[in-house]
Amino acid sequence: MTGTRQVHPDTSSRTTLGKAADENFPVAPFFLPRAWRDDLMAVYGFARLVDDIGDGDLAPGGADARLLGVAPERADDRLAMLDAFETDLLRVFAPADGEPRHPLLRALRPTVERCRLTPGPFLGLVAANRQDQLVRRYESYDELLAYCELSANPVGRLVLAITGTATPERLRRSDEICTALQIVEHLQDVAEDLARDRIYLPAEDMKRFHVTEDDLARPTAGASVRALIAFEADRARALLDAGAPLVGSVRGRLRLLLAGFTAGGYAALDAVAGAGYDVLPGPPKAAKPSLMRRAGAVLLTARREG
Repeated sequence: MTGTRQVHPDTSSRTTLGKAADENFPVAPFFLPRAWRDDLMAVYGFARLVDDIGDGDLAPGGADARLLGVAPERADDRLAMLDAFETDLLRVFAPADGEPRHPLLRALRPTVERCRLTPGPFLGLVAANRQDQLVRRYESYDELLAYCELSANPVGRLVLAITGTATPERLRRSDEICTALQIVEHLQDVAEDLARDRIYLPAEDMKRFHVTEDDLARPTAGASVRALIAFEADRARALLDAGAPLVGSVRGRLRLLLAGFTAGGYAALDAVAGAGYDVLPGPPKAAKPSLMRRAGAVLLTARREG
């Protein structure tokens, strides 16, 4: 293991890391080895920060822009911020170019070195957020899946890399779970995304269910919107079902972690169904008892299959 000094996050970085508690799945639960928790939180800090840049959700005050070397007058230019962030990210993988400027990226370097991570998954997440600035609608489900390949699948691949358990089959099943989690998040956030002029529901499906953008802007969902959300939820559930054998392919505490990820997706889908597929008033959130029940069911299935 590479010895490195501890990086102390600034206020904006602590705010970013604090968002882990709001995710649909446990990011770095207590039962994992300390090294894994540290590495997973380092990756989460990167992923959350790049998403916050892409969504315009950075902490107020412009601290992140200053850290990345972006002029104050361009702090609201998300493409400029993403370009600066990518430049700083590449310093993580090229020590000869100097230390990264942002504390969350400095904190990532020990994980990259210890786990021998490659730039690809990280650059994919940056590319996804850059795409969010340029692409506001998706014509087909295949186009949405291609977006998820950038925006979601790298996360699962990084988890497997950190834990030293990546195999071709596990990567494939991880991609299915991560894509499902991304679709579920899109379903929960239909109204929030529309407020940002983004729609992740495929246009071909909206046409099939006779749903217009005006329908998505209403305070509550009509029958056609509910039917569309139910259809997309079924797709996400099928992906979770296909990926769930990943949990049974590993052992020990990693099995618990992956069960938590998978159960988070199922529980979120339960919440969407429990809301009658009306996601427009606000994101339906999974209750902790539902998450625990789902995690138990996933683990039981994993033991049977394992």
